[in-house]
Amino acid sequence: MNRTSRFLLLAGATAAPVFFAGCVTSQGVQNPSGVAVTEMRPDERGFVAGTGVESQDLVAVTDKMARSILGIPAIAQARMAPTVVLDPVTNNTRFPINKDIFLTRLRSQLNSKATGRVSFLDRQMMKTLEHERQLKQSGQVTASSDPNVVEFGGADYFLTGQLDGLATRTSQGTSDYILYTFHLTDARTSRIVWEDSAEIKKQGLEDAAYR
Repeated sequence: MNRTSRFLLLAGATAAPVFFAGCVTSQGVQNPSGVAVTEMRPDERGFVAGTGVESQDLVAVTDKMARSILGIPAIAQARMAPTVVLDPVTNNTRFPINKDIFLTRLRSQLNSKATGRVSFLDRQMMKTLEHERQLKQSGQVTASSDPNVVEFGGADYFLTGQLDGLATRTSQGTSDYILYTFHLTDARTSRIVWEDSAEIKKQGLEDAAYR
């Protein structure tokens, strides 16, 4: 075998794996090109951001409100843990966000970090609890206590909040100011025993879609 023949044989052997590899790749699933997913902390501002309510705002606002609530005399000096009912948050901003996530995180923070200092009544379970009581009264299910005795607790305070926004949009970009206010109302006197607020302003070149 001369030098030319050996060269052609070597070239063919080298090209064969590349050819077959190309065939397998073309028939398989292709990974899409683009930026990989980045895991971030909820209190961190990400590179996908707008001028509206975002996770870092939620964390900052609810952390501040939880600390503020625990410092008021009605809670800090109470002989027994006051019972609180959550009332839906009012969203007056232009952003169609899940407004009640603020109270959900606030309740979670207080329940996990201030055990025994405040308790919450689950009014969303009232229909389920009432149905369970009826089942016990009718004998369809067993009961370890008297099913005729109503033990649903009453609220000492109602906790609610409000989100208000002021938006400005020009050819140079978008500006949004959001005021977060929360207050605690005495269920007996309707007196507001606590109120606190946080305000955030953001500006950007482009608007963002919120879901």
